[in-house]
Amino acid sequence: MNLKKWYSFLILAVLSLIGCDNQNAKNQSTKVEKIVIATSGAPSPFTTVNDKGELTGYDIDVVKAIFAKLPQYEINFEITEFPSVLAGLDSQRYQVGANNYAMNEKRKEKYFYSDPIFKNQYVIAVAKNNNNINRFSDLNGKSTEVSPGLNYATALETYNQQNPNNPVKIVYSEADLLPVLQHVESGQYDFQLIDKVMLSQYISEHHLNLKIIELSKEDEDRIASPFSYLLISKSTKGEQLTKDINEAIKKIISSGELAQISQRYFAADYSPK
Repeated sequence: MNLKKWYSFLILAVLSLIGCDNQNAKNQSTKVEKIVIATSGAPSPFTTVNDKGELTGYDIDVVKAIFAKLPQYEINFEITEFPSVLAGLDSQRYQVGANNYAMNEKRKEKYFYSDPIFKNQYVIAVAKNNNNINRFSDLNGKSTEVSPGLNYATALETYNQQNPNNPVKIVYSEADLLPVLQHVESGQYDFQLIDKVMLSQYISEHHLNLKIIELSKEDEDRIASPFSYLLISKSTKGEQLTKDINEAIKKIISSGELAQISQRYFAADYSPK
C-alpha cells in the first residue's frame, strides 16, 4: 500500500469512528426514559376504573396530555392502594403520583410538586335534615370521616391547626367516597368537606339525600391551598422530571387543552389560571 492510499484509508477510518460516536450520542440523546405513574383509582372522577376495566379520570387524562408533550418519556400507569402511592414514591418504585393531591408542608419536604392542575371549589355536604350546619364556622366540634392525604383532609387539618380550642373531629378512613357520603346521609358523621363538582356528581348518580352548603370567599381562603397537584419522587431525575412536567402544564393551559379536559369531566373550567 503506497503512502497516498494509506492516508486515504486512515482518513476514512477516522471519519467512520466519528460517525459511530455521533450516532451513539444521538441514540443516547433520544433514549426514552420509562416513568411509572401511580394512582389508587379513586376518588372519581379524578381517578377511577370504568366498566371496561380501563383507568380513566381527570388526573389520568391530564397526565396523558402532559406526557404527550414530552416524547423523551414513556409512561405506564399502576393502580395501587392509596398509602402505597406515597410509599412507592419514597422508594422510587413510582416516579409520579396522580391522586387529587393537595399541598402541605410535610409532603413538600418529601416530594416535588408539579404546578397546579386543578382549582378546587370546596363545599360542605350535610344530610338534608341537618339544620345545625349552615356555614363553615358551624363545623367546630362536628365530626367527619376523611381519607388521609386527600385535598379536603389537608384543608381540615390546616383549619384545626388554626383553631386548636374547638377543632373539627376528624376520623381517618380508607373507605371509598360513596360510603363516606352515605355515612353523612345517615347521620353517622356530621358533614363532609368536598369538591363541589365531585359532590354534585355523587348526589346525582347515587340519589343521595344531601344538601350542599357553599363556602364564603373568606372561608375558602383560610382553610387551605385550593389547588390539586401531581407528586414527583424526590430524586436527581425527579428534579428534571418536575421541570419538564411543569413546562408541559404551561403548554396545555395556554393551549386550552386543560380547560377542555375539565369541561369533559365537570362541564365547567376548573383549570388553574
